[in-house]
Amino acid sequence: MGVGVLCECAQVRCAFITRHRRVWPISVLCRVPHRPAASVTGYHEHFGRRARAAQRRQLSDDALLVRLQILHAETHGACGWPRTWKELLTQGIRVGKERVRKRMQLHGIRAKGKRRFRITTDSGHDLPIAPSLAGAPVHGDKARQVLGG
Repeated sequence: MGVGVLCECAQVRCAFITRHRRVWPISVLCRVPHRPAASVTGYHEHFGRRARAAQRRQLSDDALLVRLQILHAETHGACGWPRTWKELLTQGIRVGKERVRKRMQLHGIRAKGKRRFRITTDSGHDLPIAPSLAGAPVHGDKARQVLGG
């Protein structure tokens, strides 16, 4: 969604009106010289559009959360937000990666971490150590057995 110069002017103008509306009436603020000029109706439409967009986003956030939970369950929690985002894109769901990251973080959907390496050999014992067979001299047919031939 590209933001042009005119759109930016409208946002700046509406921000000015919002910032000063407790001091002066909106109708007076709209008459303050702006290029292009503002109207009371245009000001209210601007915030109405923003409210409707926020409501649509809220509805789609709920649907996105369901998708995220389904993907998390399907992968048994193995995927974090980057893989989950890529999977959503391959399914044809256009969504921003930051939005996926924030939704997953907000609702506690996390990937399982890798398991810690655990040492299973106990070298601290007093038992006798078996002799090494690799260092012993080998004669005749036993050479083929030791070397795997």
